[in-house]
Amino acid sequence: MAVQPVQIMRAERPAAAISEAEWKARVDLAACYRLIALAGLDDQTATHITLRVPGEDGHFLINPYGLLFCQVTASNLVKVDIDGKIVSDSEYGINPAGFVIHSAIHGARADAHCIIHTHTVAGMAVSCLEEGLLPISQKSLRFAGKRLAYHDYEGKADDLDERGRLVQSLGGANALILRNHGLLTCGPTVGRAYHAMMNLEKSCATQLAAMTSGGTLIRLSDAVIERAAQQHSRDDVQGENGRPDPWPAHLARLDKIDQDYKS
Repeated sequence: MAVQPVQIMRAERPAAAISEAEWKARVDLAACYRLIALAGLDDQTATHITLRVPGEDGHFLINPYGLLFCQVTASNLVKVDIDGKIVSDSEYGINPAGFVIHSAIHGARADAHCIIHTHTVAGMAVSCLEEGLLPISQKSLRFAGKRLAYHDYEGKADDLDERGRLVQSLGGANALILRNHGLLTCGPTVGRAYHAMMNLEKSCATQLAAMTSGGTLIRLSDAVIERAAQQHSRDDVQGENGRPDPWPAHLARLDKIDQDYKS
């Protein structure tokens, strides 16, 4: 298999002014980085959260390589295109492995506006289990069946050739377990992707707690599993007939702690 290492370059054209829509996207994405850090789900300078730039085909925002999640702000996020060129005026570079994973999904899934990837202890532990995530808790049932996908480990994701296989593994799911690696969720908004990641992380932690308790796991019937999964899908729809969007509440909580993410 030929290896195609990614090369991060800078675009020759000058960076355009930041639109109001892009600035809002930057604030939401920076907030997500801070919230992931507050939850203890970050991994020093590794892992990434990306978001498409509204109105700019093929452009997305990613964290500056070398900064902690708690240091990410709206202004220091780096804008790149789908080919790996940095198109914003930034002093920072980006992680090639992060670019490969996120550009693959952004390029193939028009509905995946936000993508979150983590290396948590619980997530990595479940990714190392042959059986993966088990549908044994209410949290994990939202990922039952084809709602959760798996991608086999190929080494550090810095090979462009892996992008096609990663997209094939994900299919139409919004949650992915990268075997022997970690977790990934995507969604139409930052809030939806964040909500999915928090539920996937808690599902993994619950499974590990149950497996190490010494007790016998209660296995649910296929009918109950599917019914619960459909209930979650119904309740996750936001709007007039769905649940309220919790993202504003998360932002309000963050504002009371530190508003530096908006800078």
